[in-house]
Amino acid sequence: MALRILAVLAFGFLLSGCVSVMEEFEDRGNAPIPMKLVNQMSSNGMTVSDPVLVRIFKEESELEVWKRDRTGRFALLKTYPMCRWSGKLGPKTTSGDRQAPEGFYHVTASMLNPQSQYHLSFNLGYPNRLEAALGYTGDSLMVHGACSSSGCFAMTDEGVGEIYAVVRDAIRGGQQSVQVQSFPFRMTARNMARHRGDPNTSFWQNLKEGYDIFEATRRQPQVSACGRRYVFDTMFPTSAPLDPLAACPAGEQREDPLVASRQAAEESAYQMAISGGNLTPIHAYSDGGMHETFRSLLEKRGVDRLSKLSSRTEVPVSRPEAALADPHRIRERP
Repeated sequence: MALRILAVLAFGFLLSGCVSVMEEFEDRGNAPIPMKLVNQMSSNGMTVSDPVLVRIFKEESELEVWKRDRTGRFALLKTYPMCRWSGKLGPKTTSGDRQAPEGFYHVTASMLNPQSQYHLSFNLGYPNRLEAALGYTGDSLMVHGACSSSGCFAMTDEGVGEIYAVVRDAIRGGQQSVQVQSFPFRMTARNMARHRGDPNTSFWQNLKEGYDIFEATRRQPQVSACGRRYVFDTMFPTSAPLDPLAACPAGEQREDPLVASRQAAEESAYQMAISGGNLTPIHAYSDGGMHETFRSLLEKRGVDRLSKLSSRTEVPVSRPEAALADPHRIRERP
């Protein structure tokens, strides 16, 4: 009898511990958007439930959160410095290659993870339909906290806490999925000229089509896939193409004079950049990058201090030597 009582007590103790852990995760995942950011939304004509859109730039090591305002268009809410991303510029194609993905993704409620070992996270959904059809492999590519990456985008615990809450409240407000656009760099004409010799140039030109639509109109581009590439703002006779590898069926592409004007201006600027020369040398990353603010902290205060500043549980900074080797200093804006 005594043994049975001890077993019951032990089970009750474990159960209470589990509940405590689950409550901790629930509290973490339900933390409100900081009031300062809520006030900023209000002054910009936004509410916490308005739709959001996320853009990620590897070379600049920045993540942008955009929110739809009362005009019906998206406006920049906040730009977050990225503490760590891994791999090199270019798409992720193979499991274990340490590449952070590039492309267009859609985050739903089921992809939010309040139980992440990196504080909070949301899954990008890699591989998307196009990537899966192309045979790309890998999974669990996240935006998360801390300063450690193996194919993910690490934002620090504080940074991801804000981003997670903004995305969560937009989904709770009725947004079915949040579009995440992940780019190798800000896709200006000059940056495209700088990287024109890269093997990924054709792929990046395809990404730039979607980038230019958003830049010109401040609306979310409609994304489909066929002909082994992304297709934007195209209405097809029935539904979206089922086979991303098959030739694109006949469809009607939305014509927008703002987009056409931007594309013409970008082509002109691209040709001028090439003819003008003096382009910044292309950077070869040994293993990803780090925003210059965190790199400065790493240089001045060391890896242990950056670990403490970026993670409540002091997750180690991934491959700090490679982060310090990132030569990119100039952050070009469009």
